[in-house]
Order: sequence, then C-alpha cells, then structure tokens
Amino acid sequence: MTTATGDPAAAEPSTKPPRLGLRRLLGTPGYARLLITRFLAHWGDGVFQAGIGGAVLFNPEREADPLAIAAGFAVILLPYSLVGPFAGALLDRWDRRQVLLVANLLRGALILLVAVAVGTGVAGLPLYASALLVMGVSRFVGAGLSASLPHTMDEKHLVEANAILATGGAAMAAVGGGCAFALRSVFGGDDFGSAWVTACAVFGSVFAALAASGFARGSLGPDERDEPAKAVTAIAHGLIDSGKVAARTRSVATGFAALVAHRIGFGTSMLLGLLLMRFAFTDVGWLKAGIAGVGEALAAGAVGLVLAAFITAPAVHRFGRKATVCGALVVSAVAQLGLGLIMTLPSILGAVLVVACCSQMIKLCVDSAVQHDVGDEARGRVFALYDALFNLTFVSAITTTALLVAPDGRSPELMAAGACAYLVGLAAYLLIDRRMSRK
Repeated sequence: MTTATGDPAAAEPSTKPPRLGLRRLLGTPGYARLLITRFLAHWGDGVFQAGIGGAVLFNPEREADPLAIAAGFAVILLPYSLVGPFAGALLDRWDRRQVLLVANLLRGALILLVAVAVGTGVAGLPLYASALLVMGVSRFVGAGLSASLPHTMDEKHLVEANAILATGGAAMAAVGGGCAFALRSVFGGDDFGSAWVTACAVFGSVFAALAASGFARGSLGPDERDEPAKAVTAIAHGLIDSGKVAARTRSVATGFAALVAHRIGFGTSMLLGLLLMRFAFTDVGWLKAGIAGVGEALAAGAVGLVLAAFITAPAVHRFGRKATVCGALVVSAVAQLGLGLIMTLPSILGAVLVVACCSQMIKLCVDSAVQHDVGDEARGRVFALYDALFNLTFVSAITTTALLVAPDGRSPELMAAGACAYLVGLAAYLLIDRRMSRK
C-alpha cells in the first residue's frame, strides 16, 4: 500500500492492468457480497431520503420555502459532517465487518422512529434531528464500505471495481427514491402515507445487515492500526490525522478540490431544480412537473450514474485519472450553461443526466485515489473527512442559493454561478497538482 507523500497514482503507471470485466468482478466472492451489502443499504437510503423529502416538500399538510429546504439539508447533513472525521477514527480501529452489521441494524431501528415522528405530525427541528441520526449512521456505513473495498479486490483493479460498487450504489439509491414515489401513490402523500413510505426503508437496512454478516470477522480490516491506545484520544485526533494524510497525498488533495467544486455547483442547481419542479414548471407532453418531475429527475440521474459506471474505467485507462477529472468538470460546466440556463423541464432533465454522470466520474476517481494511495491504517479517517467535505460544501451551496434565489426557482444568474464553480474547481485541481508535483 502506498503512503508516500508523493503521488504515485497521479503519475499514471506505465503498464496499465487489463480490465476484469463485469462477469469476473462479480465472480469475486468478497467483492460480490460487498456489492450486495452496498446496493441494499443504498436502496434503503434512497427510500428514506425520498420519503422524508416528500413529507416536507410535497406534503399538502406542510409548507416549504427555499430557506426551509436549506435548513432541512443543513440540520440533516451539517452536524454529522462536523463529527464524521472524528468517527472515522473508529473505522480504523474497529472490525469493519462488525461496523457494517451493527450500524445497519441501528439504522433500521432509527428509521422506524423517524417514521413514527412523520406519522404523528412532528415537524421542524425535532423531525430533522431524528432524521440526522439516520443519516449519520448511513454515512458511517458508506465510509465503512468504501474503506473495506481494497480487502475484497486487487488494488490495481480498484477503479473498475469502484465503477460498479459506487455507481451501482448511487443508482440503487435513485431506484429507492423511485420506489418511494411509487409507494407514495399507494399510501398517499399526507403525514400518514409519508410515514409508511419512510418505514419501508427499514428493509434495506435489515437485509444489508444480513449480507454483511456473511463476511468473516476481520476480513474487511483494518489490518494495521496507527492510533493512540485510548479510543477517545484516537477519535479526537481523527480530523487532524485525516487532514494531514489528505494534504500530503497529491491524488487525494487534487481530487478533494475537484469534488468540493462539483458539490457547490450541484447544490446550487439541485435547489433551483426542486423549486422549478414545484412552482414554475408545467407538464410537457409525457414529462410531468411536481413530485412526478422529481421522480423523472431521479431517473435521469440514475441513467447518468449507470453511464459513469461504463465510461469511467475506460476513460481512466486511456487518458489517466487527471484528464478524466478535468474533462468531467468541463463537461459539467458546459451542460449547466447549455441546458440548465434554458430552464425548461426537458432541458433540466438533460442537465441532470449529464451532471450526474460527470459527478460520479469524479467521485469514482477520488474514491480510487483514497483506496490506492492512503494506507489502510488511515483510510477510514480520510473517507470520513471526504464525506464531511462532500456534505459541508453541498449544504453551504444550498444555503447560499436559498438566500438569493427567486421564490419559483427562476434565477439564471445562480445557475451560471454554479457552472462557474466547476471551472474554479478545474483551476484549483491543476494548481494544486502543479505545486505538489514540484515537491
């Protein structure tokens, strides 16, 4: 495992490994089980998030304005983002198989508590705080799954393995969201119906725990521990340790810059899209606005994620990780300017597809950088920091947009600002890469 301060992955290897292909990847027992665990967990996440989102944004018994939406995202994501890097120390200390098992079961119990809160009409901070607990455990599970991957797959195939694991997981979350919207039509869109939809997410957690239980104890690491003997001290050092490792690893530092920029652009456009779907758009032929439009956007995003699964590994194989990330940032900016600015239902759906694909390509490259270039003794902490940056920038973008956006979402200047964020990320990526290459 490479832990040097240089960046062996940034300088592309002279001999590139052959691709395994989907059939051989799925034939790897440990990887196949990890894939099933992730798919089930992410499906449950998708159902839960869409259930909560529908209960708040499209529930006739509740009202939601841009600031209320932003507050919801902030309360759900921001607190965990602050404690996540410290919790990451636990992923480098505890048996990750046990983390996946226990955390999924705990998440299932918390989901049922949130469903009860929704059904009894709980609103505002109490609802968001209970959802925070679920999302916090979910992020813990996600970081544990990412940190475990190198124990199931040869590291020279990590990009290809990630293309299925991460992209498939995100696609399953989108499928879960679609299932939630379908269940909403069965149970209804009021508090009672939203509670039943939210409760259905428990199946993803329970079955993910069952899948994780099939791993042998200790098989997912950590194999080494580089932490203080006392757990409290290790947790307190989590943020500092992960920041130091990320800062001295060229591929991770540049990848984080690209990811942060992309989350800013995506957060801006996502809030605009939600408001446009609810307040501005009308049906266009077979395309529907309102909550059905959100379901269509999820479907478009899922298509983009699937495309990323097929595109990323060949792109990295042919052009290298650096060119792939830079290209994805440029295409995202072009899509947001060329399609997002039109602000029609079809153009927004097209922009969602392209941006989702590019976003996933960047994430896959950053995932593989952390997995390949960060030692197993620190990988959990770096993934937790990664997750925190992922959420902090997203929440910051949504909050800023909520303060400036028009009530119906028609704010082309904000859509353009989101596109500029991608280009700023491109510049930051190249600048950091150049400076670190001189060391």
